[in-house]
Amino acid sequence: MALEFYQLTSIGDREINQDFMAHIINDSYALFIVADGLGGHHAGEKASHFFCQGLLRFADTYGKQMERNPVDTFSIWISAAVNEMRRLFAFDKSGNDAHTTCAILYMDEQRVLTAHCGDSRIYRMNPQQVLWRTRDHSIPQQLLNEGKITEQEMARHPEQNKLTRSINIMKADEVEINLYPAMKKGETFMLCSDGFWEYVKQAELLQLAQPDGGKDELAKLVQLAVFRAHGKSDNVTAQWVRRP
Repeated sequence: MALEFYQLTSIGDREINQDFMAHIINDSYALFIVADGLGGHHAGEKASHFFCQGLLRFADTYGKQMERNPVDTFSIWISAAVNEMRRLFAFDKSGNDAHTTCAILYMDEQRVLTAHCGDSRIYRMNPQQVLWRTRDHSIPQQLLNEGKITEQEMARHPEQNKLTRSINIMKADEVEINLYPAMKKGETFMLCSDGFWEYVKQAELLQLAQPDGGKDELAKLVQLAVFRAHGKSDNVTAQWVRRP
């Protein structure tokens, strides 16, 4: 597929980077992944890495099958990645407490599929507006759905980091999958961890969807997200995808 693509990650003010990102772009389809690990003693770092590793490992198997029943195939692909996590954590006791979020974007000429769990996000934009974003699996998202807080209040909410879903080897995966029309010319997708979207305003995000938006603007916003956290920045990871 003909796409423009950039990705960046920053450790922020943390000692280790528990975010992980990966991608595949070939003639038939494209796959983009952002995962944000949770857990001490490097458990979260391993969880996000192992999950992405699993998705890539089975890409040749399931990427070719997405033409037929894409939603079910995508679900099986993700389950295979979680099973790969289980295999890689088999002799590692930290695996029981290792969790990861995910934001996964699959696209081909006929469709777009998203899969997400936790509070890593996918935004779909054109130069005029944010068309939609994935809905977090978190306490603040529930409060937003109930009309108790606004979109702008989510990032600063005291329970912002309380998730209602995550990926863990000790339970069945709870990934939400959605099917959308194919990506149009001039549209932009953003995948990001919460360390990015917490500190970036929607108007700033929309700058990335402008015809002159791209690598330089993405780098500026990643740096801005770290700066605005005032020494308490989480890991910050973002992927930018455009169809020229």
